[in-house]
Amino acid sequence: MSEEKAYDIKIRCYHFSKSIINLISKANFNRLYFSIIDQLLRSATSIGANVVEAKAGNSKKDLRNFYTIALKSSNET
Repeated sequence: MSEEKAYDIKIRCYHFSKSIINLISKANFNRLYFSIIDQLLRSATSIGANVVEAKAGNSKKDLRNFYTIALKSSNET
């Protein structure tokens, strides 16, 4: 994977996380939905964290594992 593509996915993850944070901070949600909103926030922000951690991994196996975790978080979101 080229550095440009790696940079692109990091930026895209950042913008996605930022948009979820903005959505949650501007919306007036009922307290009943707190656990759902909390999970949405955690899964959305963990995507980028796992992508960044994948690039810092020591092996291709680490890279694959962190990308798999990021994919699971995106599916959860």
